[in-house]
Amino acid sequence: MSDTENSPGILADWQIEACKGMVAPFVRGAKRPGVISYGCSHYGYDIRVASKFKIFTNARCAVVDPKSIDPNSFVDFEGDVCLIPPNSYALCESVERFSMPHDVVGVCVGKSTYARCGIIVNVTPLEPGWEGILTIEISNATPLPAKVYANEGIAQILFFRGLIPNSTYASKNGKYQEQKGLTLPLVDRG
Repeated sequence: MSDTENSPGILADWQIEACKGMVAPFVRGAKRPGVISYGCSHYGYDIRVASKFKIFTNARCAVVDPKSIDPNSFVDFEGDVCLIPPNSYALCESVERFSMPHDVVGVCVGKSTYARCGIIVNVTPLEPGWEGILTIEISNATPLPAKVYANEGIAQILFFRGLIPNSTYASKNGKYQEQKGLTLPLVDRG
C-alpha cells in the first residue's frame, strides 16, 4: 500500500474494501428498490439489522439498571418487521461481523431514512482490535409504534485510521470481545 492508503483520516470506499475481513459479509453499495440501503458507501458502510430483537417492556415494572439489567424487561422477537412500542426501544444485532484493525476505529451514525421518522440508532465505537457482531440500540422517540425492517440498512459506520495505539480492545480483554450477537449490558465485577 502507498502512504496515501495508510494515512490518518476517514477511510474512503476503496480503503474500506481493501481492509479484507474488517466487515463480513462485505457488500458493495447499490440501489435496491423498496429496500433501505446497505453496503459500502463513499465514506462508510451501511450495516443491516438482523431479524432477532429484544423489545423493552415496562409491564414488569422493573428498574433499568445498567449494572444489573433484568433480562425479563425484554420480550424476544424474531421476524422480518419489528414493531417498537411508542417511547420505547429494542436491542438487536447487526448482520455483519467486524474485525477492527489495530489502527482503525469505527463510529456509528444513524441513517436519515429512520431519523426522519423519529427512530434513533445508537452503537458505541468499534474500537481498534475489537471483533464481533454489533449490538444495536434502536429508540422510538415517537408517540406511535415504529417499524424496523430486518435485513435492511439501519445505520452507517464511519471508519477512521489513526496512529496505532499503545493497547487495543483485544489486548485489554474487553468484556464485549468476540460477542456472538445481541448482548445485554455487562459490568466487570473484577
